[in-house]
Amino acid sequence: QPEASPQAGPDFFPPPPPPLFCLAEDAAGRYISPFHDIPIYADPGKIATKDPLNPIKQDVKKGKLRYVANVFPHKGYIWNYGAIPQTWEDPGHKDENTGCCGDNDPIDVCEIGSKVCSRGEVIKVKVLGTLALIDEGETDWKIIAINVEDPEADNYNDINDVRRMKPGYLEATVDWFRRYKVPDGKPENQFAFNGEFKDRDFAVNVIKCTHEHWKALIAKKTDGGEINCTNLTVSDSPFCCSQECAKATVDAAPPCKAANPIPPEVDKWFYYQKN
Repeated sequence: QPEASPQAGPDFFPPPPPPLFCLAEDAAGRYISPFHDIPIYADPGKIATKDPLNPIKQDVKKGKLRYVANVFPHKGYIWNYGAIPQTWEDPGHKDENTGCCGDNDPIDVCEIGSKVCSRGEVIKVKVLGTLALIDEGETDWKIIAINVEDPEADNYNDINDVRRMKPGYLEATVDWFRRYKVPDGKPENQFAFNGEFKDRDFAVNVIKCTHEHWKALIAKKTDGGEINCTNLTVSDSPFCCSQECAKATVDAAPPCKAANPIPPEVDKWFYYQKN
């Protein structure tokens, strides 16, 4: 299934959505950056971190649409997969827990609630824990959380509640992240802490640290490389622009081209012997 889009459960598989390029607007219809303008502590495809206004955009790899392989027994994603805005895993910072630098993206979140969210949907979540994935030598934290509007949200307050309420789910999550790149000819991913999940307090601290890295990024106090920091709400950021500037950026974008064909691998299972 497509990278970074939520998927249905094991008994229902909707057809793959078409490729997308989706700019974000707030409730008033004003342009925003999903990376920089959605508050991390909110009252309320994948973020293209290198593009102006950071649109949600279908991943393309080697000229083909990028999809997650169906590594048996998993069909696409097994949670709602997204990111926490206003966070950044700094590639120039070596994490004291993992010994590896960040992956240059906002921190990822696996939302385990009962609702299959729509692509680009913004929700408020309760943090439960985290898994420290080492992806091709980079730190890639996976925050485990649940939608605060989920009917069962009150029953979840820490990572042990996931073990109690959803037996086998955390083990399946480790298995998913360990093997999802194997169909691309890559080795199994590794984990810090031997693949053990850390608790809510640990996860909240990780989020706070990555938020501090983002604040340095958006204030131009650290080198973000190709990261595009254009935003419309962080008033003290040197990258803050006006709605007129944002509209000019949108208007100057080239028209959408014909959709790329969906690769046949999307509907194939991949089996292999676990190590």
